[in-house]
Amino acid sequence: MPTSTPTETAAVFAAEWEQWHAAHERRRAVPHGFLAVTHLHWLGAEPARLEGVPGSWSAKDDAVTVVLEAGESLLHDGRELNGSPVANGSTAVVFDPIAERDGINLTAGPAVVELAKRGGEYIVRPRHPENPLLKEYRGTPAYAPDPRFAVGGVYVAFDEPRPTTVGAAVEGIVHVYEAPGEIRFELDGQDLTLTAFNGHAPGSLSLLFTDATSGKTTYAANRSLTVDAPDTDGRVILDFNRAVNLPCAYTDLATCPLPPAENRLAVAVEAGEQNPHERQAGQ
Repeated sequence: MPTSTPTETAAVFAAEWEQWHAAHERRRAVPHGFLAVTHLHWLGAEPARLEGVPGSWSAKDDAVTVVLEAGESLLHDGRELNGSPVANGSTAVVFDPIAERDGINLTAGPAVVELAKRGGEYIVRPRHPENPLLKEYRGTPAYAPDPRFAVGGVYVAFDEPRPTTVGAAVEGIVHVYEAPGEIRFELDGQDLTLTAFNGHAPGSLSLLFTDATSGKTTYAANRSLTVDAPDTDGRVILDFNRAVNLPCAYTDLATCPLPPAENRLAVAVEAGEQNPHERQAGQ
């Protein structure tokens, strides 16, 4: 049977990457994604009105309360929130405790209001489809796909998942993740290891890392790489061409985690997404 030439193989690799990255860009630019975030509000015990959000908000004893004045409205799953009557025709809605790194989305007119917990604190982030960051988004530059940066590795599970504390893009908070194991691989003739966190898809892994390009051609704080579930022998493919930016690369209204110290690589990973246009002027 005929075999593919190196040129044909490279062309297929590039075409698959282009298709993947175009899909990733479409997901990034959805009307209520992180590019639509207009404010980041940290809730306190005293009720406060928040810019871009109806109601007065407070958080106490792991519960969030919003008091809506007459004429103000919030929806959850398409249904109007009906709270308990309080003074002057207002109503108070109390939300159940939210797990760390979890959240719910409410609707206020054309905006989505995210209520979430980050670093043990409650936050409210309105997301508006007319936000200039979203309306003016022109895509993210990336290195040309290079098969040299799609490398094999071996996943080694820890005896028990290790709680791993990392910093955040927002000063003063930390994230704690369960690290189930590490991935060992070789790049540029060096033996390297990255601590892995659980990915979104069952069995998949997520890597947060920096490298010698960080703060130069790529975003300084972090990049992320999703790795498919290991095979029965623990083998994985780390395709750094699919390393992507986290929301903090685009906006200061994000609380993204930083890589653990051991995931700061000395090699240059000249693959994947580069500095966003929105940050290039500041680096």
